[in-house]
Amino acid sequence: MDKHYLTPLFAPQSIVVFAGQVDDPDSLTPRAKVLNDALRAQHYTGVLRFLDINTTGTLADLAQTGADLAIIALPPAEIPAALEIAGRMTCRSALVISSGINADDAAELKKIARREGVFLLGPNGLGLQRPHLQLNASAAGPMAKPGSLALVSQSGALTAAILDWASKNGVGFSSVVSLGPNTSVDIAQVLDFLANDRQTQSIVVYLEGISNARRFMSALRSAANAKPVVVLKAGRQPAGNEAAQTHSGAIVGSDDVFDAALRRAGAVRVRSFVALFSAAKCLASRYRPVGNRLAIVTNGGGPGVLAADWVNEIGLELGKLSPESVKSLSPLLNTQASLTNLIDLSEEATAEHYKLAIETAGNDRKIDGVLAIYSPKEGVNASEVAQALAEVKRSMGKPLLSCWMGDASVVAGRGILSDAAIPTFRTPEAAVGAFGNIASFYQNQQLLQQTPPPLSTLAKPDIEGARLIIENVLAERRKVLTEMESKTLLSAFHIPVTQTILARSANEAMMIATQLGFPVALKIDSPDISHKSDVEGVALNIQNATGVRDAYAEMIQTVARLKPQARINGITVQTMARAKRGREVCVGLVTDEPFGPVIAFGAGGTMIELINDRAMELPPLNQFLARHLIDRSRVAKTLGDWRGAPAVNRDALEQILLRVSEMVCELPQLREMDINPIIVDASGAVAVDARIVIDHSPQASSGRANNYSHLSILPYPARFEQLWPLRGGGEYTVRPIHPDDASMLQEMMLHLSPESRYFRFISSIVELPPAMLARFTLIDYDKEMALVAVYRERKTGPEGDVIEKERIVGVSRYITNPDQSSCEFALVVADDFSGKGLGSRLMLSIMDVAREKGLSEIEGLVLTQNPGMLKLMKSLGFTVKPFAEDPDFRLVTHTL
Repeated sequence: MDKHYLTPLFAPQSIVVFAGQVDDPDSLTPRAKVLNDALRAQHYTGVLRFLDINTTGTLADLAQTGADLAIIALPPAEIPAALEIAGRMTCRSALVISSGINADDAAELKKIARREGVFLLGPNGLGLQRPHLQLNASAAGPMAKPGSLALVSQSGALTAAILDWASKNGVGFSSVVSLGPNTSVDIAQVLDFLANDRQTQSIVVYLEGISNARRFMSALRSAANAKPVVVLKAGRQPAGNEAAQTHSGAIVGSDDVFDAALRRAGAVRVRSFVALFSAAKCLASRYRPVGNRLAIVTNGGGPGVLAADWVNEIGLELGKLSPESVKSLSPLLNTQASLTNLIDLSEEATAEHYKLAIETAGNDRKIDGVLAIYSPKEGVNASEVAQALAEVKRSMGKPLLSCWMGDASVVAGRGILSDAAIPTFRTPEAAVGAFGNIASFYQNQQLLQQTPPPLSTLAKPDIEGARLIIENVLAERRKVLTEMESKTLLSAFHIPVTQTILARSANEAMMIATQLGFPVALKIDSPDISHKSDVEGVALNIQNATGVRDAYAEMIQTVARLKPQARINGITVQTMARAKRGREVCVGLVTDEPFGPVIAFGAGGTMIELINDRAMELPPLNQFLARHLIDRSRVAKTLGDWRGAPAVNRDALEQILLRVSEMVCELPQLREMDINPIIVDASGAVAVDARIVIDHSPQASSGRANNYSHLSILPYPARFEQLWPLRGGGEYTVRPIHPDDASMLQEMMLHLSPESRYFRFISSIVELPPAMLARFTLIDYDKEMALVAVYRERKTGPEGDVIEKERIVGVSRYITNPDQSSCEFALVVADDFSGKGLGSRLMLSIMDVAREKGLSEIEGLVLTQNPGMLKLMKSLGFTVKPFAEDPDFRLVTHTL
């Protein structure tokens, strides 16, 4: 149970191959011939047998043979029989390499696999390669070199092309997985395996589409948390949706949403095949980035300037040497060298000059990475300069990239750089773009670490009141809220709005305006009019009662003429927002297929489509994410001191975004929303207009309220936090784990006794490796849950003051099994808190969570020589049985 459930597929110890009669090559399918050659071309480390489905013998005989993996490359009509035989042989996984299988036949294969308990990869893919196992179970060509980079691709042609490129560029792979359409084991499951695969250090993905956003985001976040992931996605759709009923819905396209999803998952997106190769070079070098400041070391001004221009173009920062570094480096270089912006070593630069400059830049705290550009010069050997870089690389902790310009004279130098695992490029722009990918990974990792709760710490909203408004509108068989209803909904979540009152006659409008105070704005109120300005349904800055009366009558007549079918409720009278030098911004919501709701921010006003300024983020948001969302918009440049106007109140804007996030989390009926414009100035922000589109919420899979099934990223489940008394005095908190707990979890691990450590991890591990620590603390709260017991320790400081420090003293967790109905648990309690009731409380709490999730059984393995844990399990009502696969363990189970 300590191995990943897909281990039999990707690390099989025994394989059976169904590829026809291997002694009659003419009878084989084209893919079967390629597969046979591929499997026999190297010595697979496990047991490999070839079987014909028409062979004689009994099923009992077959069951005795058994295998971890069945590879099937047969004509479509023979595949179901081969899959059934694989199931009878107790194969736990199967790979179907056959092509030309339609969706209906693929669905039938899935049914057979599910019935036989087999994990099925395929059909219609090229198969898989695991070079370190000498396993080439593919029709993708020769075996790739062993390496630490994993490739997952939904295109067979692209898989073959990347492998061909890699063989020429010395890039090796830990895994190559080709996923065809209609595969049973999907991309999310493959990513989940690679996240836990020790052979894999980084992952490259070619993606054409996903079927389940929650599962995909969960797996991608888990993988990107443990190792760099780069994604190239095809099918970039143009922005815009003709059916949209709001500005936001019209300007936000699905490709923008995919960008936002990848950022939030901590992965990096590239836009071209060439960029994917560039990223693969950097990932193969195992760089771990620390920022976006790139220093450029060059022996020619032109190439250096081209690189610097591209640094600015893609939003990076040119790394400049500190005054101390300049002072120490200048005396060691030629007098013509310049260190002001670029590190231009001049045309006389030697290999030693490059070495000194790169070492200095590598040690400078103001620099995050170094690009060395070399252009051929008389009297300077390109290979010697390359060798100097290779020597510096050994002791350099920051990314080092190279650009050896030219051709014939620099070929040998490029070879030296490749051998030293220094990514090398032919153009300055390509090299800078590659560093941009590394910097994006660093920035996106910060987004990945954010796990906001569904509700912020601001004043509690009136959620029930908001739901009543939505239910009333849906009961009237309407989906578009009026402005009055939209603003009432915003007010329920404490979003400041202009005071708005509906008038049904000119006299009513005059009286309301006089009470509100002039100037006022009049706006048509109709469920059938999306954009009021288009039908002259807005009048601003009306200064007196006569103006209100005249504007009312004229607006009713004009709208009736321009839109005769529209139902008109009346005209709203609003106070004019009195913002001095205010800026107009817009906060929107769109619902994407398959990612669900997405929050957009950008410039507001009537020209929003033309300005087309949008930045997006997946909910839920916290303050860090809200701030980051604002900063990514173009309008952000106007929010500081701008053209004589003071800086706006950014906190007020961030609070509106947090409130919108709360709305999105708690109201799954929301489909589209425009709060436009929001006028923000130094004193605050106010929503002047709002339009909201709703629909019936999809039925939650578990049937329970607040399971947030409409979100692709689950919010932090703060509702599970509870305070419990500690046996012997004091108290502790049980709450779900979050990424900030990594250091406390490591601290607990370091202070466990060797026995407790062995009982939990079945190894003598002393501290958790970074990848495992990341895997334990950043979870998706959907397929797994971890609860920590946190105790506040009070100690007296050196000056007699009392210092409080939080400490994790226990952890219980479960992870859902592949059957989606049961889960496996783990439990550990700090030695000095043993016997104080923490173990039973953590187990009961994690069982409650699993029960709420809809799981039916919880199970775990306990060492036979761990009597304390076995006693606890029996006291909690678990059934204790021998574990058939290993007599050193007991299998403990409990029905939920």
